Amino acid sequence: MPTVSVDKALLLEGLERKYTTEEFDELCFQFGIELDDDTTEEVKGTDERPQLKIDIPANRYDLLCFEGILRALRVFLGKEKPPKYQLTAPQEMITVQVEPATAQIRPFFAGAVLRNVKFTPERYNSFIDLQDKLHQNLARQRTLVAIGTHDLDTIKAPFVYKALPPGEFSFAPLNRTEVYTGKGLMELYEKDRHLGRYLHIIRDSPVYPIIFDKKDRVLSMPPIINSDHSKISLETRNVFIDTTAVDQTKLDIVINIIVTMFSEYCAEPFTVEPVRVVYPDGREVITPNLESRSTNLHVSYVNRCTGVKHTAQQMSELLTRMGHVATTTQDSDILNVLVPPTRPDILHECDLMEDVAVAFGFDNLPKTFPTTNTVGGPLPINKLGDIIRRECAYAGWVEVLPLILCSHDENFAWMKRHDDGKTAIVLENPKTAEYQIVRTSLLPGILKTIRENKNHALPMQAFEVSDVAFKDPTETERMARNERHVAAVYCNKAAGFEVIHGLLDKLMLMLNIPRISPEDRDSATGYYIREANEPSFFPGRAAHIFLRRPFLPAEGLDSMKDMSNALERDIQVGTLGVLHPDVLQAFELAFPCSALEFNLEAFL
Repeated sequence: MPTVSVDKALLLEGLERKYTTEEFDELCFQFGIELDDDTTEEVKGTDERPQLKIDIPANRYDLLCFEGILRALRVFLGKEKPPKYQLTAPQEMITVQVEPATAQIRPFFAGAVLRNVKFTPERYNSFIDLQDKLHQNLARQRTLVAIGTHDLDTIKAPFVYKALPPGEFSFAPLNRTEVYTGKGLMELYEKDRHLGRYLHIIRDSPVYPIIFDKKDRVLSMPPIINSDHSKISLETRNVFIDTTAVDQTKLDIVINIIVTMFSEYCAEPFTVEPVRVVYPDGREVITPNLESRSTNLHVSYVNRCTGVKHTAQQMSELLTRMGHVATTTQDSDILNVLVPPTRPDILHECDLMEDVAVAFGFDNLPKTFPTTNTVGGPLPINKLGDIIRRECAYAGWVEVLPLILCSHDENFAWMKRHDDGKTAIVLENPKTAEYQIVRTSLLPGILKTIRENKNHALPMQAFEVSDVAFKDPTETERMARNERHVAAVYCNKAAGFEVIHGLLDKLMLMLNIPRISPEDRDSATGYYIREANEPSFFPGRAAHIFLRRPFLPAEGLDSMKDMSNALERDIQVGTLGVLHPDVLQAFELAFPCSALEFNLEAFL
């Protein structure tokens, strides 16, 4: 969770009370945040001002700055009512024209103006710090949303949001007087410790996003750097805020948080001047949208979840302490709640129920015994997995725990397997090429582990009991399913097929599943192996593992088709064999390996 540092003296002054560290810690606890540190003792005898470091829940973006924390605590303590945020009606609204080429890189835009702002050093630093925290958290390192702030008095509306090749524009970036092209900026900030980590977002794009004013002066090149010409300072009175994004929802949240937190410093507090955004298709959007969202809350639902017996009026007062505006309706069981634009975390009735519980006090909720008495126990698949782990360890094998994400090549090409496009779950925006898909086999992870430990003494015997995942259209909710597999790899100067085969026999013996002959149709249950042609394994040195299920009697079967299905009781559960030399070469292994993998869920 993010940690926000606030000036202790200013915060306590705003709360109109001198709290001890213990008292403020209790206040934070009651509100649902946590005091991490009070630096009063650390800075004693220095020129530094004491700070309160407060841990904020990851979904409360409105608490990422001093202004948000102070406002929320004052409302919680009843020292002020929730503010009402409003858009002004300027004589001539600022317009931003979005050009079609921006669809190639960052298609969404939102803007706003804070008029007649009065900055102090503390307010200015808080303004910059909030932008940085939003960039790092909600905006995912600027990949989803980028924020730019400008001194409106140094630029001229209307503005144009374009996307141009890196060589077709130039400007002096923030805190520099030299003029650079887009390509030059990439070279300039390549080794910059702060900005260098954002260059990858647009570096390989044929066009870079760029914002111009009426006089063709550059405001910014999101998400990298603003222009030095329009930079804000303590003397800035009118602030133009631009936000560009690849996600409309995140864009709306970011612009709302920025303007609602700092509009209190405008000449008319909590008022924001809107900006008209004109998209290439002619669609016009007025930003930001500061209207409260209306929703209903059932009193009975909240009382049932919390165990209390609040009336609608009492619940309304509690919601007011959390920043909402709640009013009773003709139905005594329904409250109409106006959720402010600062609370994008409110998605469902359960979120409002939680706010009621916070305002009432979690430690004030009645303690009750559950109506049923149950005894906890492991899931059958987890219990079976633990048994398999223990037996493998007893046999001298070492357990490894690779990541469940892997690259596409590791899962398919390196294992000489074909991707049919219907099996593996692919990440839409992988952070690196190493984490592209959810693995469909445990073997690549074990082979990578052996590769990183190949200097260890031979033989190496590694195993893993864990989940793989597959696409599954029959799973209507997730469209995917997990399977618990067990896999093992034996690496030595000789392939050791008999060693991996011995591990299979030991595990089956422990599970009380006898080895049977494939031709023995009278056996009730058991397992057998049959030679197979698997691309991951050496030709002629691979076998499929089959499990024969108990025979189903003919009584009770409705048709000959059911009888046929009952007779088809041999299911393939896994594979074992000597790995193909091409697989070993792909994983940079110099010694032969034999491997085993099968599905544990078939044995439940």
